[in-house]
Amino acid sequence: MKFSDFVCFEATVPELQAGDRDGVITELVSSLDKAGRLGKNKCQEITAEMIKREDEASTGMGKGVAMPHVKHEAVADVVAVVGQSSAGVGFFALDKQPVYSVILMVSPVDNPDKHLQAMESLFKHLQQEKFRRFLRMCRSSEQIRELLIEADEDPSW
Repeated sequence: MKFSDFVCFEATVPELQAGDRDGVITELVSSLDKAGRLGKNKCQEITAEMIKREDEASTGMGKGVAMPHVKHEAVADVVAVVGQSSAGVGFFALDKQPVYSVILMVSPVDNPDKHLQAMESLFKHLQQEKFRRFLRMCRSSEQIRELLIEADEDPSW
């Protein structure tokens, strides 16, 4: 699965305003909502579920990256949004380091295969130091979109 299949580029947040984990989640879910990618009046519910899931086990995978995700009936297809923080955010990451790049994903409840395909695509790229470094350097929505499209098109990423 390619980034362009599930990332909502219109919702990208190139500089997150929130300074903590819950604020980042709220900001990114709200951005997806404003882009019209969530079910009507489901923003708060999805945010609460996302935070609850983070409280159970952090999705801060280390190396400056977090991937908060939930399954919810408010979406018909997998949708994700990218957010960046130049200051870094405490996300209870495995390596105890701040997170600079957050990819938040909401998947439909009834399509676990698509959820797994999207997660696999994210992990494949985020495990590569070069990709993480270039992502962290992106300072605009357009730069983020260009990097993800390039990663879709170039198998060496």
